[in-house]
Amino acid sequence: MLLFYYSYRSLLVRRLTTLLTAGGMGLVIFVFATVLMLAEGFQHTLITSGSPDNAVFIRRSAETEVQSIIERKDAPIIESLPQVAVDKDWRRLAAREAVLLISLPKKETGSPSNVQVRGVTHGISLELRPQIEIVAGREFNAGSSEILIGRNIAKKFKVPGLGGTINFAGRTWTVAGIMEAGGTAFDSEIWGDVDTLMGAFKRSVYSSVIIRMRDPKGLPELKESVLKDPRLVEEARREDEYYEAQSELMARFIRVLGISLTLIFSLGAITGSMITMYAAVAARTSEIGTLRALGFRRVFILLAFLAEAVFLSLLGAAIGLAAASFMNKLTISTMNWTTFSELTFRFLLNRRIIASSLIFAVVMGIVGGALPSIRAARMNIVSALRAR
Repeated sequence: MLLFYYSYRSLLVRRLTTLLTAGGMGLVIFVFATVLMLAEGFQHTLITSGSPDNAVFIRRSAETEVQSIIERKDAPIIESLPQVAVDKDWRRLAAREAVLLISLPKKETGSPSNVQVRGVTHGISLELRPQIEIVAGREFNAGSSEILIGRNIAKKFKVPGLGGTINFAGRTWTVAGIMEAGGTAFDSEIWGDVDTLMGAFKRSVYSSVIIRMRDPKGLPELKESVLKDPRLVEEARREDEYYEAQSELMARFIRVLGISLTLIFSLGAITGSMITMYAAVAARTSEIGTLRALGFRRVFILLAFLAEAVFLSLLGAAIGLAAASFMNKLTISTMNWTTFSELTFRFLLNRRIIASSLIFAVVMGIVGGALPSIRAARMNIVSALRAR
C-alpha cells in the first residue's frame, strides 16, 4: 500500500506530464466511446421501434419490408388467424402496410435524400404502436390524400407545417398532423392511408401485415401454423426482433470501422504512456534503489509502477467519458442500408459502453506500462543507489 501511495504521489508531483499523458489517452477513449455510442444509438432507435407484443408478416424470401411482397389475397388469411388479438370494439388488431420511398430536399443543404413513406391502416396501425403520439394536428382520414409526418422529417427536411402540401407520386398530399415516436425509426417516416398510397404509386401488393398477438408466448405456435398453411408464403417474426435484425449490419460496420481507427490512435497513446513511464523510472532510479535496499521485493516495485500506468489510463478514461457524455443528446442522420432511406438517431451512452471503455483504458495502461515497470523491477540495487 505504501508503494502505491508513493506512485500516486509522484504523479501529483509531475502534474503537467501526467495531464498530457492522460489527455492523450482520454482522446482515444473519447473516440472509442463515441463509436460505441453511435452504434448503440442506431440499434436502439430501430429495436425500440418494435414491440414484443406484435408480429410482422413478410414474404419468406425477404429480409425487410422493402423487399417483401404480400398479395392482397393473403392479407385476409393472416388477419383471420386465431392468434390475432381484438380490441374492445372487437376489431382485429391487424394492419396492412406498404413501405415506399420518395426523395425530399434537406433543410441545411438542399440536397435530396430518400425518405420512407409507410402506407398504414387507419386507426389500427397507430394502436399497434403506442409509442407514437400525434403532437400537432390529427390523424389522416381514411381514403384521403392526407399524411402524418414524423418529428425528424419536420425538423430536417424542407416540408411544410400543418395544412401544407407535399407533391410526390403524381399527387398533392396535405399534412394533417405531426407525430412523435419517442426516438424510434417512425420519427423518420411519413404515414398515409395504405390503399391511397398504393394507388398513387401504382402498386398492387402490400409490404407487410402487422398484428397484435393474443399471447406473445404463442409466437412459435403462430410461426408453425403459418408455415403449415399451403395458402401462405409469408413468415411471422416478433416485431422487436425483426427491427433488431435490421440494425445489425449497419451497427456492425460502425463498430468495426470505428474500433479499427481507435486501435490505430491507441498506439500513439500507449507510446506516450510508455515514454512517460520510462521517464519516471529514469528520474527515480535512486529512489528505486533505496526501496530495494529497504527490503521491497522486485514484484512490488513492478506492481507499483504498473499501477501508476493504470491510474494514468483511468484518469484518461474519466476525461474521455466526460467528454463523450456531452454527445449523449446529439442526433445524426445516416442511410439505413436495409431500407435505403435516411434514419435520424442520437448517440447513446450506457453502462455497457462505460464498462467497455474502462476495460480498454486498463488494457492500454498495462500495455504501455509493462516494459518500464519490468525495467524498474530488474534494476540492480548497487547501480541504482550509485545514481544519486
